[in-house]
Amino acid sequence: MDHAAEAQRTDLMTITRHALNEQGRHPESRGDFTILLSHTVLGCKFVASAVNKAGLAKLIGLAGETNIQASKQLSTGHPYLCVLVSEENEEAIFVDAPLRGKYCVCFDPLDGSSNIDCGVSIGTIFGIYMIKHKDNATLEDVLQPGTDMIAAGYCMYGSSCTLVLSTGNGVNGFTLDPSLGEFILTHPNIKIPNKGKIYSVNEGNARNWDVPTANMVADVHRTLLYGGIFLYPADKKSPNGKLRVLYEVFPMSFLMEQAGGQSFTGKQRALDLVPAEVHQRSPIFLGSYDDVEEIKSLYASESSNA
Repeated sequence: MDHAAEAQRTDLMTITRHALNEQGRHPESRGDFTILLSHTVLGCKFVASAVNKAGLAKLIGLAGETNIQASKQLSTGHPYLCVLVSEENEEAIFVDAPLRGKYCVCFDPLDGSSNIDCGVSIGTIFGIYMIKHKDNATLEDVLQPGTDMIAAGYCMYGSSCTLVLSTGNGVNGFTLDPSLGEFILTHPNIKIPNKGKIYSVNEGNARNWDVPTANMVADVHRTLLYGGIFLYPADKKSPNGKLRVLYEVFPMSFLMEQAGGQSFTGKQRALDLVPAEVHQRSPIFLGSYDDVEEIKSLYASESSNA
């Protein structure tokens, strides 16, 4: 028996252990945020299990049902939540006052769910904010700029289940080990290359840049690891873009900047946006620092020639 290998296997950095280590950097912490993250991770495990059964179940309308169940599972953890914003709900959901915590979670429970029946990678995207006045929380407390976000991440369900997370101190990737039921640190301190060779865009729809054909999670994940740029520009049909600010643009921009990249809307840094409504949309360009700089230069040149 390789005792050294066995010893190494028992000294794994799980996502729970990682969260506790991060908590230790904040002596004033009471553990609420760590528990909220644990609830989110559990929700992702539930979705991963449901998605893995999709091919066997062959249920009509599976994508919609899985999306709803995912949304319900990811909405647990009420003692630590104040507000929930979901792609599945038209309005923000405020937890009853006596049960309110101090956090707002914005999430897309199943990005790319229309692809679930054909086995394409899909994912969950989430971002977490602190609510300043939980007892008197209003919609204004939800509509914060991305710079106020305290954590963001996504979970990709594909050939493996990968959860990428940032709590404002770099970006780390964890892979679900089915034999243990635990997310294990496999991609520590992710740094996106300054320049890449890959671009992700719905090029077949270049005339209108309208209906998406892929899902954001898989494209951004590849960009984060290998460099390059993910872009979803505005067009004449959708001058305000297509991707939602609170639970798509902001979390992915937060992760990209934490990994050393950039995000840009065509007018400004994406995280500086202040949304006016919960499902507001925006154009987005995010990825390697130098590649986004090129996009910014093109927009600046266009403006000066206008």
